[in-house]
Amino acid sequence: MLTARDIMTEEIVSVTLETSLADLAKKFVETRFSNLPVLDGEGHLLGIISETDLIEKHKPLHIPTVMTLFDWVFTLGSEKRFQEEVDRVTAATVGELYREDPVTCSPDTTVRELAGLMSQHRVHLLPVVDDGKMVGVVARLDLIRVMED
Repeated sequence: MLTARDIMTEEIVSVTLETSLADLAKKFVETRFSNLPVLDGEGHLLGIISETDLIEKHKPLHIPTVMTLFDWVFTLGSEKRFQEEVDRVTAATVGELYREDPVTCSPDTTVRELAGLMSQHRVHLLPVVDDGKMVGVVARLDLIRVMED
């Protein structure tokens, strides 16, 4: 049975927490990848950043509605959610925008399990992690290539 080790791409294109969003956009255009792993200096996976994350940065900021009643001001909406939106639109680096705790797999994960993970978690890229370090990636296209054989 085929595993992630058999179909993964070992040449990892990644970014760091310090990568500027301008450099990230350039990397998306140059590589034509829609998701990139975020790695630390030792090659440990910290998270994933996607084109969608970058696009959503430019979404309009939703200002919570407020209501006053007897000189009290009530916010209609979550202050935490509003702060997250402010952080998103003011982000300048990958570290301020990436998603932590990505779905991963091991080199021994079967193709059937890979398909299940991608479908269940609605992801297009699975970092392959072995002994705490990222050793490759499996993209949806890798699974599709296997299906045509």
